[in-house]
Amino acid sequence: MKHQKTKDIQKRYVGFLQTPALWKGTAVLELLQLEIPMHAAKMDIVMDEKARLGRYIERFVSFQLKQDPNHTILSENIQIQKDKITLGELDCILMKEKQPIHLEISYKFYLYDPTVGTTEIAHFIGPNRKDSLIEKLVKLQQKQLPLLYSEACSRYLTSIALKAEEMTQQVCFKAQLFLPFSDMNRQLKTINQACIVGFYANVNELRQLSACKFYIPIKKDWLVQPYENVNWQSFETFTKATKEYLERQFSPLCWCKKPNGDLEKFFLVWWDLKQ
Repeated sequence: MKHQKTKDIQKRYVGFLQTPALWKGTAVLELLQLEIPMHAAKMDIVMDEKARLGRYIERFVSFQLKQDPNHTILSENIQIQKDKITLGELDCILMKEKQPIHLEISYKFYLYDPTVGTTEIAHFIGPNRKDSLIEKLVKLQQKQLPLLYSEACSRYLTSIALKAEEMTQQVCFKAQLFLPFSDMNRQLKTINQACIVGFYANVNELRQLSACKFYIPIKKDWLVQPYENVNWQSFETFTKATKEYLERQFSPLCWCKKPNGDLEKFFLVWWDLKQ
């Protein structure tokens, strides 16, 4: 079991590494993406399988940073408090070539809905329509990054011999993007096209794939590139298995194996795209 668990973690880490940054440089709101060199290392740290996906990703970023001699992590997951009330958390403070950096980490799954918003960024929403890329960016810009300059944070920075004005702020913002089943050739202008990994469809659209086999990975395996050796389900078994998800208004990420052997990743959504 331990060997299998190690293999699962390694697959997730590789999937994380293979996920590109959501944009290049400062293309979105002048938020600078941190470039971390890729080192082909095997995960040799214990992962908390009960941790939420966001915390899991932070451990992957931490491990990746530690493989590179140009990056030194000073502190992680720093709770900033005032009068015993938590104002927020700094994901990571690191040193890169003598420059201290405050790094915020995000890994998201977004679906392109042309009926939401009026810009390319605003069109990207969460699979369950409860969150969006624009909401995350606003939170980053107005809450998470400004926390560094708060009085409460300055006391912490003093304790590690740093000052906010001497630091730069960067992000590690990766994402998997999914296009509508009816519009899978769309080209993006601002967002990184390489982040598109699949499509999304509702039950009616999925009937066009009735000759395919299907698989529903656990959430940690949403990171993973689809592979052959899983328990594939027929279309009929899959639609029965996903009925409960959809009734709860939860859109599962799924894998699809086409008759020619091609493997694809997609979200089965409970909502209809209003064209």
